Amino acid sequence: MSFSPEVLAPVGSPESLQAAVRSGADAVYIGAKQFSARRNADNFDDNDISETVRYCHARGVKVYLALNIMIKQSELQAAFETALTAYKCGVDAIIISDLGLASLIRKHIPALQLHASTQMTVHSPACLKTLKDLGFTRVVVSREMSKTELEEFCKTANEVGVEVEVFVHGALCMSVSGQCLLSSILGARSGNRGLCAGPCRLPFGAAGGTGYDLSLKDLCLYEYINELKDMGVASLKIEGRMKRPEYVSVATAACRQAVDKGFIDDKLFKTLQDVFSRSGFTDGYYKSNLGRDMFGIRTKDDVIAANDTYAYLHELYRAERQNVGIKMVAKILSDKPMTLIVTDGVNTITVTGDVPQTAKNKAAERDSVIDNLTKLGNTPYYCEDINLKLDDGLFVAASALNALRRDAVDQLDSKRSELNLGDYTNPQIIESKKLVGKKSFIARFSNTNQIPNNLGGVDTIILPYECDMPNIDGVKVIAELPRYIGNESIVEKRLLVLKEQGIDTVFCGNLSAVALAKKMGLNVMGHWGLNANNTYTIDTLNKIGVDSALLSAEISVKEIDKISANIPIGIFAYGRLPLMLTRNCPIKNGRTCAECDKKGTLVDRKGIEFPVTCRAGYSEVLNSTSLYMGDRLDEIPNVDFLVLYFTNESQNEASEIISAYNQNKNPNGEYTRNLYYRDLI
Repeated sequence: MSFSPEVLAPVGSPESLQAAVRSGADAVYIGAKQFSARRNADNFDDNDISETVRYCHARGVKVYLALNIMIKQSELQAAFETALTAYKCGVDAIIISDLGLASLIRKHIPALQLHASTQMTVHSPACLKTLKDLGFTRVVVSREMSKTELEEFCKTANEVGVEVEVFVHGALCMSVSGQCLLSSILGARSGNRGLCAGPCRLPFGAAGGTGYDLSLKDLCLYEYINELKDMGVASLKIEGRMKRPEYVSVATAACRQAVDKGFIDDKLFKTLQDVFSRSGFTDGYYKSNLGRDMFGIRTKDDVIAANDTYAYLHELYRAERQNVGIKMVAKILSDKPMTLIVTDGVNTITVTGDVPQTAKNKAAERDSVIDNLTKLGNTPYYCEDINLKLDDGLFVAASALNALRRDAVDQLDSKRSELNLGDYTNPQIIESKKLVGKKSFIARFSNTNQIPNNLGGVDTIILPYECDMPNIDGVKVIAELPRYIGNESIVEKRLLVLKEQGIDTVFCGNLSAVALAKKMGLNVMGHWGLNANNTYTIDTLNKIGVDSALLSAEISVKEIDKISANIPIGIFAYGRLPLMLTRNCPIKNGRTCAECDKKGTLVDRKGIEFPVTCRAGYSEVLNSTSLYMGDRLDEIPNVDFLVLYFTNESQNEASEIISAYNQNKNPNGEYTRNLYYRDLI
């Protein structure tokens, strides 16, 4: 039997659940009422989760619960209890992005499977061994990966023993998942916390661009499912927990057909396009064809096409999908109760009925009895084989046979839904303040030309690792690794050169960067992109080799005060915060790299400008204004160091900012406090 990947469907409501299962899903992923990356979906309470598991397991469908948001220190206990409740309900795995919560689940619910969410920003293979050691059995990779990158990733994942899950259909975020701060900074609704407001779908224009240069078309990789099979991809994931049941149905049916047949019928694909698209689909990342053709918006014509498809779509999931094969043994003998034995290959059910009577007129016929016993139309079962022993001359009412079959099917449903739970314990979440002395300043520069002649008390600087590293008396130099790693061998070669030059510490924004640095024997400072938002995440980062770490850029002063870490921790204290990490440069929609000269900007509908920088094959969309905390340093508790992050400032401007922070000066001109005094919901 050839390998067949799992079809994994999104479910945001009970209606979508039936649509997904009946349309061919092998597994579904759902969200609880809290801690899900689609918190605006209907989602499921404890009773809903239990009913969903029973419904799905009876039909041979797995259930994964998404707890894939960044968890605050004050939420850890409740988040763990949500995971424990889901485990008691029988969910097959938890999709998770917070390393701290993952560590608690692994320790206290060891039998519960952990899947690394795409919010973990996993896109290169170096971190696979790390994730395996942390207890993850599957990784949901970043949607920006090319075919070549996926092939290499899957090869390593197979060697390590970790499954790979790939998004094959649905909405594409402009930013790499787990690295978008646009919604939280502009409106205090965090994508990393499950409440993205979708500002990227609004007008953001680069010179000569589309006018919607942060809005990508929806992904569609169904054409390449045979290639993904050959790579060994274990699960084909469909995005869409916020979508209607009709969308879930057709997207699942199309994926099912692509897996089973190797292609999609023209009518089904046309319906897929009509039900939801943004002026068509894209395979740009997979095919390494980036650029303007990948961008699109939801038009009036798209909406009209969707409305015309709904009646047809209801037919796709009107009836049960009979995908569970069973075998039957029936005995209808004189002077003995009728017996029916049903097995699905794992579970066996035996039921008995009345003693058959001697026929006064027409005796029961073999074909008629078999027809009645195998009438499984409104169930998930189909009969692969039936062995009937029938004595001659007996009368058997059709109603008696139907009752026998229904009893057997009901008991088999129950048997297939039984839970076999392992041991679990409850954690005691520790909350305590960390007392620190004077905070040190670390300055990050985009290039060596920005570095002031007098660093004014800054004894550590960070530079992009591709820069020529300077020697400055009394100043430690840290190399900043790329936030997106497309080619690990290039990174390893550069790290080797840097190590020979005396660089012993690197600034890492993803798990693969951490793994590559530790492989080279280097010290690691964790970037805010690692989303450390609680003590347990920091402790886990330390266990995998992070020696000091920046906290998440979405943390508030109030939440910082609750964190106690056994390594030095810091915050982003000055600068234009990168709001998006993109692999598809929005400036290229209208200008070439030479025309841009790394000075591109996006302009929103209000005329506000957002600078765009690029390096190492990716771009970052920067905030329109700089964070300034120089006059509030005494209000920042509990941290060891402050990072002053210089992007497009001149050397003189950098010097003035460093001086202002040393003197606790008030801000000069336009500034922001980012999220330090705002509570993300």
